[in-house]
Amino acid sequence: MTDENNSEDEVPKGKRVAKYSRGALQAIGGAIPFAGGVFSAIAGAWSEAEQDRVNRFFEHWIRMLQDELKEKEETIIEIMARLDLQDESIAERVESKEYQSLVKKTFREWAGAESEEKRIYIRNILSNAAATTVSSDDVVRMYIDWISQYSEMHFQVIGAIYNSGGITRGEIWRKIGKGPVREDSADADLYKLLFRDLSTGSIIRQHREVDRFGNFVPKPSQRRPKGSGPKPPVSAFDENEGYELTGLGQQFVHYAMSELPPKIEFQAEAESGEP
Repeated sequence: MTDENNSEDEVPKGKRVAKYSRGALQAIGGAIPFAGGVFSAIAGAWSEAEQDRVNRFFEHWIRMLQDELKEKEETIIEIMARLDLQDESIAERVESKEYQSLVKKTFREWAGAESEEKRIYIRNILSNAAATTVSSDDVVRMYIDWISQYSEMHFQVIGAIYNSGGITRGEIWRKIGKGPVREDSADADLYKLLFRDLSTGSIIRQHREVDRFGNFVPKPSQRRPKGSGPKPPVSAFDENEGYELTGLGQQFVHYAMSELPPKIEFQAEAESGEP
C-alpha cells in the first residue's frame, strides 16, 4: 500500500519519514540562522544506508511525544475532576493568570515526572494549588521544582518523617522497608547524601524543642570528658538524633501527598465503530 493510504495516527515510515526528517532539519536551519549551516549539512549528508537508523530514531521520538501528550491529558482531566468549579473562588482561581502560570511551568518541565508516582505528585500539587491558599504561588513553584530535583526515595523519607517528629534515621530506614546494609556500602553513602539534600533544601531538620511562642529552645551543651578520645563517627543509620519536617516540608506533604477526592468520575469510552 502507498503512504497516502496510511492512517493519520500511524507513525510514518520509510521514505516518508526520511522526507519529514530532512525537511525538519532544513526548517530548523532556516529558523535558527547561526545553526543553519550545521543542520543543512546533516540533512544533506545522510546516505541511503543511514536512512533506516534515522527513520527508527524519528519513530521512537514521535512515540515518546505521543506518550507525553497522553500523560498530560490524563493529568489535566484528573485535576479538573477533583475541583468544584461551582465554587466561585475555585473557578476564578483556575482562570487566573497566576494559576495558568503554574500549569505552564509544570508542563514545560514535564520531563521531571519520570514515574507514575511523580505524575501523581504533580497532579496533587496543581489540584491543591487551585483549591487552597495555604502556600503562596512562589512556594508552589518551588514544590514543582522539587518533583524533578529529588528522587522517589527522597519523597519516601519525607513521608516517613511526616507525623513522626523525632524519628531517627535508623527508624526511617526500616520504615521505608530497607534491610541491613554495611556502614561502608554505597547504600549507606546514598542515604547520608539524601539527608544532606533534604536538610540543605530546608525540608527536614533535626528535631528541636520549641517554647510556646514557637522559638527553638537551645540544646544544653554536652562536653566530652578529657581523655575520652575522638568523637565516634555518626552512623548513616543513627538511632539517637531525631528528625522532623520543617514548615516547608509540612506544606509540601499537604500539597503533593494529600489527594483531593474526585468529584466527577470519568470513564473512558469503549472504542468501537459506533458514533
